[in-house]
Amino acid sequence: MLTIKNLNKTYPNDTRALNDVTLTLEKGMFGLLGPNGAGKSTLMRTIATLQLADSGTIEFDGIDVFKQPEELRKVLGYLPQDFGVYPKVSAEMMLNHIAKVKGITNSNERKSYVADLLNKVNLYKFRNRNLGDYSGGMLQRFGIAQALLGNPKLIIVDEPTAGLDPLERNRFHNLLSELGEDAVVILSTHIVDDVTNLCQNMAVFNDGKILVQGNPQGLSDTLNGKVFRKHIDKSELGTFENEFTVLSNYLRGGEFYVNIYSDNIPGEGFEPVNNDLENFYFYCINKKEAGEVAI
Repeated sequence: MLTIKNLNKTYPNDTRALNDVTLTLEKGMFGLLGPNGAGKSTLMRTIATLQLADSGTIEFDGIDVFKQPEELRKVLGYLPQDFGVYPKVSAEMMLNHIAKVKGITNSNERKSYVADLLNKVNLYKFRNRNLGDYSGGMLQRFGIAQALLGNPKLIIVDEPTAGLDPLERNRFHNLLSELGEDAVVILSTHIVDDVTNLCQNMAVFNDGKILVQGNPQGLSDTLNGKVFRKHIDKSELGTFENEFTVLSNYLRGGEFYVNIYSDNIPGEGFEPVNNDLENFYFYCINKKEAGEVAI
């Protein structure tokens, strides 16, 4: 179990990246959903012992993360949003080195373990290629592999599907779902579908704070019958934003639409929308001011 209590962090430029964050996470997949710049990466780095908070506590299975960072690192797998590699080293050599550092000392066991990891992320046939020659998607898959070394009990993945094509994303989803059976897995992302497909528990995170937490389906169901769509001219968007709570605007078949939140049918030309987590997410971001998100 991971327990985060009253976590706060303000940077020297007065940006408050973490604002009294409190979470309790059990084994399984947890989705942290929020826009870029919300503070998600700050929270992930803090849990991963890469930076300290100004105040608050983090514990994982009896480990005080701030007082015993080395103990946490023994059971941690971490894929940051941005990570560097040695360009002249092959994927197999690099993973073999990391596995040795992680304590897998038997060479035959280590070789088999690394090969299995490379197969899981679909890189085995490229195992001897230097990392500097990998594409962006291949590097992301390598990052996933290194995060899984040592059978970690706490796995943090920060925007893990960025740069992956749809087939690779599906493969990664399947891999993560397996990992969630034996570990606490935190998926930090701005991609709503990743949370919808993978997570039984989630939180919407913005401006350094938790806006709401719960089951994705249960949260999105709270807006049933309250989201409506209308085809409008793009030039009308400003008028609609002044008159309604506009959740999103988008193109479909070349036509411009708005989705709005309303307790009642808002007027002529609107039709109800089958609700989903994306609409709920936009609702939370639109209602982010203190006290307005009440579920």
